[in-house]
Amino acid sequence: MTKLLVFATLFLAVTIILCLFRAIKGPGAANRLVAINVIGTKTIILILIVSFLIHETYFIDVAIVYALISFIASIVISNFIMKSGGKNK
Repeated sequence: MTKLLVFATLFLAVTIILCLFRAIKGPGAANRLVAINVIGTKTIILILIVSFLIHETYFIDVAIVYALISFIASIVISNFIMKSGGKNK
């Protein structure tokens, strides 16, 4: 089970890097927002897997707080995109 979780952690780290590339290079603001949301979600899962691997429960609280901050950031960024008309700046 531990080997599977370590592999999942490495796989998530690689996919986060790929999503980071999309967030930087994305063709539009909406694509960048989606990439940032995916990075946030994968980071939350990564924190929870690490919490399970090292048997520390306080990381669950960290993941919940990170999810709330990520959600608020998504709303703020989407409002900014709506006000700018979806144009890249």
